[in-house]
Amino acid sequence: MTRPDAPVRPACLRTVRASAWYDFAVTAGFVTPWTYAWVHDALSALGEALDWGALPELDSWQILYANLMGSVVVVWAALRIVRPLPAHGLFDGIARTLFSAWMAYALLHGVSRILWLFLALEIAWGVAQLAPWLRNRPTGAGLEHRAGRLERSKNS
Repeated sequence: MTRPDAPVRPACLRTVRASAWYDFAVTAGFVTPWTYAWVHDALSALGEALDWGALPELDSWQILYANLMGSVVVVWAALRIVRPLPAHGLFDGIARTLFSAWMAYALLHGVSRILWLFLALEIAWGVAQLAPWLRNRPTGAGLEHRAGRLERSKNS
């Protein structure tokens, strides 16, 4: 799945793997109802200690969505740890852009300011993983070359 213009430098792959380890460490506690209850209490206590606001009381829906999110992110992190690819960094950067948008939305609607810590890290990891792709994006000449190649392959 590696494109010819994909950033394949070792630093890019190290970033993909490092972001995966971060995700694994941060979301592993969201995977089960029991570990999420502990994480919830710890984050709530931190929010209160910093005067940033506690998290809402636990309910079954919140636990379910936390467990679903934690499970998906831990599996996605495991893939990027075991087999980091440049495309994984691109897709993870896109996902972090979406996560950041929804975190910003939640912050604008009054959730605990503890979320700012996670938002800052999401943005940082997103920029780190999208930057190589932005540097390698095709120029006009590159697009014309690719379009010609595509046209020739259709005519073959």
